[in-house]
Amino acid sequence: MSPPAASAPADGRNLRRDRNRDAVVSALLDLYRDGNLAPSAEQIAAQAGISARSLFRYFDDVDDMVRTAIGRQQEHLAPLYAVDASPDQPLHERVERFVAARVRLIEGMGEVGRVARSLATRQPLILAELARIRGTLRRQLAGLFAPELDALAADERAATLAAADVVASWESFDLMRYDQGLGRDDAAAAMHSALLRLLGPVGH
Repeated sequence: MSPPAASAPADGRNLRRDRNRDAVVSALLDLYRDGNLAPSAEQIAAQAGISARSLFRYFDDVDDMVRTAIGRQQEHLAPLYAVDASPDQPLHERVERFVAARVRLIEGMGEVGRVARSLATRQPLILAELARIRGTLRRQLAGLFAPELDALAADERAATLAAADVVASWESFDLMRYDQGLGRDDAAAAMHSALLRLLGPVGH
């Protein structure tokens, strides 16, 4: 049996590999957040503090690197999914708390959300992850506003939930901010107003 000390070099190499792999993922996310949505291998390596030649010692290819970075981003976002509200609270209070939480989450997604959507058409794993996230957020909305939705006829309920889901989506907020030129607070207020009109009493 080999003495324990014999594993030290291998352990050191593994630790260095893990450290460099983490540095590459962090570098890629930082570049995305800075607005560089298609960084070169040289830019990623420079940001990570390693040589460009060694970059792909740690990943199978660019797609593997991007998938890993988006997975890391999802781990960081996990605490932002929570909404401090319950279905028994008044509608206006639930909408206010929901919008505040949803905007924080969308802003946390930031440019990484844009990258994920641009890659989803050619990366099935990212497409599936986006579908999972959308499903989670839709169920959250349906649960929080169940009293209002359950009071509707089945077809109207489905249509109202679909519309509310779109209003509260990353895509909708992004359009309000960057296509329509609304500021953060104005975009949040528009989401708030639209949800109240969709979920409130007729004539609200």
